[in-house]
Amino acid sequence: MRRRGLTVLLGALLTTLLSIGVLAAPIPYVVLGPGPTVNTLGSDNGKEVIQVTGRETSTSAGQLRLTTVGVQPSVKLRSAIQGWFSDDEAVVPRELVYPPGETQEEVEERNAEDFKVSQSSAETAALRELGFPVRIVVKTVAADGPSAGILKPGDVVTSVDGQPATAAGRLTELIRAKPAGTTLEVGYTRDGAAAIARITSQEQDGRPRIGIEIDQEQPHPFTLKIDLTDIGGPSAGLMFALGIVDKLTPEDLTGGRIIAGTGTIDDDGRVGPIGGIAQKLVGARDAGATAFLVPADNCAEAVRNPQPDLPLLRVATLDDALHALQALRAGDHPARC
Repeated sequence: MRRRGLTVLLGALLTTLLSIGVLAAPIPYVVLGPGPTVNTLGSDNGKEVIQVTGRETSTSAGQLRLTTVGVQPSVKLRSAIQGWFSDDEAVVPRELVYPPGETQEEVEERNAEDFKVSQSSAETAALRELGFPVRIVVKTVAADGPSAGILKPGDVVTSVDGQPATAAGRLTELIRAKPAGTTLEVGYTRDGAAAIARITSQEQDGRPRIGIEIDQEQPHPFTLKIDLTDIGGPSAGLMFALGIVDKLTPEDLTGGRIIAGTGTIDDDGRVGPIGGIAQKLVGARDAGATAFLVPADNCAEAVRNPQPDLPLLRVATLDDALHALQALRAGDHPARC
C-alpha cells in the first residue's frame, strides 16, 4: 500500500514537472498588446516631440496622441494562453511580425527606417496644408535619355498628361502608369514660364522612365524636427502631421480634448491602414482619449473591437482628419466608422 502511494506521488510529481516544462517552452507565436501612447503636442523624455525654430508656435489645451502596439517577441505557452483569454491582447503567428528569413534585428531596423519616412511624409503633408507647396526640381538629365535636349537642370516639373505632379512619388506613379514607349505631355516651368514638353518614355530596369533625376523641395522660412525615440513603423504619420498643423496655426485643433489616432500618411496627405488597431484602441482608452481617428481601411476591424465611450472617426486623408476635429469642436457629428 505504501509502495502504491509512493508510485502515485511520484507520478503526480513527474506530471507536474512535465507540465511546467511544457508551459515554459517557447512557441512560434508573439503576443500583441497596447503599447505606449505619446502626445505629439507635448514632450517625451524632457524634449518637445515636434520642435519648430524660426516661427512662433501655439499651445493647445488638449492632446493629439499617437498610439502603438507592444510586441512580446519571445513567447512561452503560459503567456500565449494568458493572451488568448485576454480582451486586450492578441496571439498571432511569429512570422506575421518577423517574416521568415529576417532576423528580429533586421525587422527592427526596417521599422526604424519606416518611422523616419513617416516623419518626412508627415512634414511634407502638413506643410502643404499650411500653404507651402512641393516643387519637383530636375537635378540631372541623362545625355542619352528621353528628356535630353528637352528638359534642363533647374526645371520644375508640374504635371504629366494634365495630372498634377504633387510630389516626387506622384511623378513616378504618373510616368509608370503608362507603358514604356508612350509619349507623355510633361508640364514644367523654367525661369517662371510654364511650358509643356512631349517626351516618349523608355524602359529601364523593367520600368518606364524619362531619363531625369529629381529633387523634392518645399521651401519654408523655419525649421521642423520630430524628436522621438523607441518607436518604429510608419503608423504615426497622421498624428505627426496633425501635431505640426496644430503647432503652426493659432487654433487649438483638439478643442481641449484628448484625441488619439493612427495611420500612415504619404506626401499628398493620404492616410493608409496599419496593423494592431485593436490594441491601439485599448491604449487610447487607457490614455483617456475621447475620440479615435481611424484610417478608413481599418474601420471594419475597429468596429469589431470597440472600446466604451471611444467614438471611431473615419479618415482617409489629412483633410478628413482636420474636418473631423473641426466638427468635434463645433459640436457636430463627424463621419464615423
